[in-house]
Amino acid sequence: MDRIDVMRLFTRIVDLGSFTAAAEDMNLPRATATHALQQLEARLGVRLLHRTTRHVSPTMDGQAWYERCRRVLTEVEEAESFLGEAAAKPSGRLRVDMSGAIAAAFLFPYLGDFCRRYPGIELEIGTTDRLVDLVREGVDCVVRAGEPRDAGLVSRRVALARTVTCASRAYIEEHGMPRTIEQFRKHQAVNFLSTATGKHSPFQFTVKGKVQAVTLKGRVAVTSTDAYAACCLQGLGFIQAPRYRLQPYLATGELVEALSRFPPPPMPIAVMYPHHRQLAPRVRAFIDWVAERLQGLGSVA
Repeated sequence: MDRIDVMRLFTRIVDLGSFTAAAEDMNLPRATATHALQQLEARLGVRLLHRTTRHVSPTMDGQAWYERCRRVLTEVEEAESFLGEAAAKPSGRLRVDMSGAIAAAFLFPYLGDFCRRYPGIELEIGTTDRLVDLVREGVDCVVRAGEPRDAGLVSRRVALARTVTCASRAYIEEHGMPRTIEQFRKHQAVNFLSTATGKHSPFQFTVKGKVQAVTLKGRVAVTSTDAYAACCLQGLGFIQAPRYRLQPYLATGELVEALSRFPPPPMPIAVMYPHHRQLAPRVRAFIDWVAERLQGLGSVA
């Protein structure tokens, strides 16, 4: 392995906290990874890693070396991206993570288009709603709905999704349709529990040009968008979610919109990636494609 490859291996070991995971990530035998790091430590004359049976972590010298390696590898990737052919024909493995609902509605049906445009890019796609540690998990970018909270990431907004307040028809028939915000406060909710804050996400309404937050009581709180819609369909209370997510149920009448005179603010959808001075061509190509696919999302009925 040349020095750049050893740097890449070392940073992946630190990111993943494991020789085995790093070796698998780079398609290397574990013994090769172990030997390469032993040679590196011998050449530098310092111990870079603390090793236990369950975890690997950098020593003080290892952390300093890790930070320098990250800078060097970023410079190498940026230098390569300046080459005309590399920029025109992006290639390499691209790891992305995205909301399952966004992926199913707007991206997966057209993924063949991306693959035909960029035959040199190998995609690895995860579909989750959880917070992803991009550096530790080796993810290049994520597609998420909602306001970005991680200041360590660059966020590019690609769409604004219309949001709707609704409940099941059975719930409305039993409890009545609220006509005002004050009437709404007396109702039940399926609450969405933020994994970032540990708190229920409030309902939001636009009243006379200002956003007003309302918190409702509820017997059920969830952390999954699929569970959120499913509980609402079961008549457990009101929810607020992007209209594209609920449109099939609104069309059949299973869900009924409420308080349309006080629409929630649109939900931003963004692509986020680690802060680098310049994006790798493969990441830039994917972000531009996502933005193209999500054009006009705010007008979804």
